[in-house]
Amino acid sequence: MGNTRKTFHSCRPISPQLNPKYRNPKIAAEIAGETIRSLLIAAETAMGPTSISHLSQFLAAILFFHGSEYALAVFFHGRSNVAVSSLLISKQYVIAMACALLEYLSEVVLFPELKEHRWISGVGVLMVLLGEIVRKAAIVTARRSFTHNIRVHYDQDHHLITHGIYRYMRHPSYCGFFIWAIGTQVMLCNPLCTIAFAAVTWRFFSSRIPYPFLEIL
Repeated sequence: MGNTRKTFHSCRPISPQLNPKYRNPKIAAEIAGETIRSLLIAAETAMGPTSISHLSQFLAAILFFHGSEYALAVFFHGRSNVAVSSLLISKQYVIAMACALLEYLSEVVLFPELKEHRWISGVGVLMVLLGEIVRKAAIVTARRSFTHNIRVHYDQDHHLITHGIYRYMRHPSYCGFFIWAIGTQVMLCNPLCTIAFAAVTWRFFSSRIPYPFLEIL
């Protein structure tokens, strides 16, 4: 019998090569942009342009409010003196906003015509803007005297502010948040959460107001 020669070929794992177009940051960014745009179009098709507009405004209002609160706290008090609590995001707050979204999505399905009152949503947007202006005016006027925590002991940087917006109202920061919070729900055309937010924030601030006066006395 003749010798049978067997030839073995070495098998090397084939590593996938990344498509050259994905290596270009500009092209990758364009692809990501197109993907996001496609998702937005799909969401708009499923929920409608009105819902996309409402939810986008709601998200923008929340991000700007909390981001600016933290930024101003850092500006006036320094990064080392500012805690994460200055973002003003608590467990109760998250639950409240989750309830707002739940009501909105439920009513979009059950009562879609309720969300088509553009003038009501417009009033909500104006309330959000007004609330932001009033609250931020309070913070900028009080400067270092403004904190997100109730002070029960005297601090040399804490002074009674009587000028600026404080000349016209005693608690502009509370008033601003009150208007802002209700405005977010009017903007979403959420009747239930509009009433709930008004009642809860009113009760919350009415319990906080006596503290500064006790400190002054």
